[in-house]
Amino acid sequence: MRWIWIDRFEEFVPGVRATAIKNVSLAEEHLHDHWEAFPIHPASLMIEGMAQTGGILVGQARNFEEKVLLGKVVKAEFEDIVCPGDQITYQAVVDTVNQDASFIQGVVLRNGQEIGRVELMFTHVDHNM
Repeated sequence: MRWIWIDRFEEFVPGVRATAIKNVSLAEEHLHDHWEAFPIHPASLMIEGMAQTGGILVGQARNFEEKVLLGKVVKAEFEDIVCPGDQITYQAVVDTVNQDASFIQGVVLRNGQEIGRVELMFTHVDHNM
């Protein structure tokens, strides 16, 4: 199984915002295990896609000098589902970056329409002293 939940970056403004794309295909293994008769891309994997987008954004903002780990899902709200054939867009915006933690505000779009909002907190480990 593949563990990267984004396909590519469409936009990357260092320390400010990033936009990533995920094309959902019926060829993906996880869709065959999640409601076989009606495969959907789970919300938990959309949160992970946003975490990967935001984590790279935060890591770059800190010059990749330490590990960035997802510390907390502050909020995650989804109003609709994603099915095979849909395209997910993750729009992550840096809210706060400091020595101990960073916060990302995110919007999830399906085929260009907003279907969710995600707020994430990242922790920084292995600080350079």
